[in-house]
Amino acid sequence: MSMLLPPFQLHEPASVEDAVRLKREHPDSDWVAGGTDLLPNYKWALNARPHVISLARIASLRAIGPERIGALATLRSIAEHAELKAKLPVLPLTAGEIASPLVRASATLGGNLMLENRCFFFNQSWLWRESKGFCKKADGDVCLVVPQKEKCYATFSADLPAPLIALGASLVLAGAQGTREVPVRNFYTGDGMERNVRQPGELLTEVRIPRSAQGLKAGYKKLRQRGSWDFPEMGMAAALRFDGQRLAEGHLVANALETTPVVLDRLLQPLLGQPLTDQAIAGVAKQVEDAVQPVKNTSLPPSYRKAMTRPFTKRLLTELRDGAPLSAGPHHRNGHH
Repeated sequence: MSMLLPPFQLHEPASVEDAVRLKREHPDSDWVAGGTDLLPNYKWALNARPHVISLARIASLRAIGPERIGALATLRSIAEHAELKAKLPVLPLTAGEIASPLVRASATLGGNLMLENRCFFFNQSWLWRESKGFCKKADGDVCLVVPQKEKCYATFSADLPAPLIALGASLVLAGAQGTREVPVRNFYTGDGMERNVRQPGELLTEVRIPRSAQGLKAGYKKLRQRGSWDFPEMGMAAALRFDGQRLAEGHLVANALETTPVVLDRLLQPLLGQPLTDQAIAGVAKQVEDAVQPVKNTSLPPSYRKAMTRPFTKRLLTELRDGAPLSAGPHHRNGHH
């Protein structure tokens, strides 16, 4: 089995309307934007389609601003955008920590938001998968992580959805019936194959962020093996609003641990109207660790990924409270954190 791309017919629409029409004419097709995830999957014979619809010529999808970001905006352009750095710094910070500089130059916001869930048994060559036995997500009918036929346990591995959920953002989807807007927190649902509520034929066109998000202190911290490349093994996003010393609003999202992001706002609700003390933060961090249920389908052990939610949550909430300069957090190296 070679690593060449399988044959497919490439379509290059110049407008969203043409793209949606082509998808309707060729339902057995994939959208491609930057291609940094889709094309490697095709080379590994992972669910390749006979038709691929490129979005590269739809210039209207590249706009970037603090209230609207087009799906074709590259991760590099988001990471370097001056107005976003000033008004929503968590988004440039997060985008700048995804993959490598070379990948960020091509990879898009939409591609990250629609990233295929990843799994140790899925993201392998065809020959490797054939020798092991194919999984439910590609060519087989049984999940190899938790052996059964009902649910795929591939892990959610996109970074940007978690901070966008914390900021209260929405996704705009265009389809044959027109456009609709879905809050990001309601978009991701289901197992590692279904992943979200996008309907067949719908195209993600942009992200909308409420202006009120600019009043939130938001951050994202990410655990991964190599800080220069790897997908997240775990992530924590938070967005807080303070009224003086008191917590007025709080959003918390655990990422890359289950088949979708895990929204944990409920853990901050009892603290509203009170100062966010070290003791309160420690209590929330312990509750986060208790709440998440990672399974063995990534490089790091589930017990380690679960345990690391606690210090990551504690550090993130403390930095946001104290106004410390944000970083995406340390990565795992040589067995040590």
